[in-house]
Amino acid sequence: MSSFQIGSRSVGRDSPPLVIAEVSGNHNQSLERALAIVEAAAQAGAHALKLQTYTPDTMTLDLNVGEFQISDPHSLWAGNSLYELYRQAYTPWEWHQPIFERAAELGMLAFSTPFDDSAVDFLESLNVPAYKIASFENTDLPLIRKVAATGKPMIISTGMASVAEIDEAVRAARAAGCEHLVLLKCTSTYPAAADNSNLRTIPHLRELFDCEVGLSDHTMGVGAAVAAVALGASVIEKHFTLSRADGGVDSTFSLEPQELQLLTLETERAWRALGQVSYGASAAEQGSRVFRRSLYVVQDIAEGEVLSTTNVRAIRPGYGLPTKFLEQLLGMRLNKPVLRGTALTWDMFK
Repeated sequence: MSSFQIGSRSVGRDSPPLVIAEVSGNHNQSLERALAIVEAAAQAGAHALKLQTYTPDTMTLDLNVGEFQISDPHSLWAGNSLYELYRQAYTPWEWHQPIFERAAELGMLAFSTPFDDSAVDFLESLNVPAYKIASFENTDLPLIRKVAATGKPMIISTGMASVAEIDEAVRAARAAGCEHLVLLKCTSTYPAAADNSNLRTIPHLRELFDCEVGLSDHTMGVGAAVAAVALGASVIEKHFTLSRADGGVDSTFSLEPQELQLLTLETERAWRALGQVSYGASAAEQGSRVFRRSLYVVQDIAEGEVLSTTNVRAIRPGYGLPTKFLEQLLGMRLNKPVLRGTALTWDMFK
């Protein structure tokens, strides 16, 4: 088994799926709002809260020309420069500790996605229990090695990565000291379309890399996450906000509190429903066996009278002989009179 612990929480197929609420930039540059998001996530039943740790200057250059502009007209962030986007979205580093402390008080794990070495060093000073590598950084092997060297569990999103690139990332992580790894299927579009999610990749990832797997889900709603659990996902990550109407860089594809509550409920229900290969009546079904059809006398029958389709039928409840014996019994005679409504049993026959 590849199960392991993050803090007090077990991660693996033998435990309910770990649901991570991703704050990202949905705090809208308000610490008060960020703490309210923590509280709402805990109330909705999320097991973990995740931040992103960077500054605009650790991400890019303060330029608004050429490739430093977001020019894709279909992007949620079209018209911004990269620097301006990260300036709007980043979580001030001095907020991390109060956010993590509030999450811990409410019983949630709290960790982050670092984007450079300085972020890893900072998060180590806060003693985070795990690390996440974002899809856009899954080819940054030096960063992966830096994180792996902490010895903490790692969660790596695989958005856009080829099998070869995932293999490089996994090899780099394991060689640098990572013992506990989760790979998340991810579609790096915002929001992601269900048709472009390809969740059947999830069990294939587990088979290829012999590790825990999950879903970093940018689709709307909870359907993809529930399906992912049915395919073996042990971790589900979703962006989370108090209200999409409040705006923010990631609000469009983020869950609201009632949706996150539904996600945590239905993913655990899906996990419990998986069970194991099982045939026949379970212990819980034993009481329902009496509602099967069985053979009953439906007209009074005198001793020695021949059974026919007129006086014997397959009806509910199930206390009589199984219906599969009906043709065999037709034409046989009873050894005693039997009243209408009596279940047929073998001791009634001559």
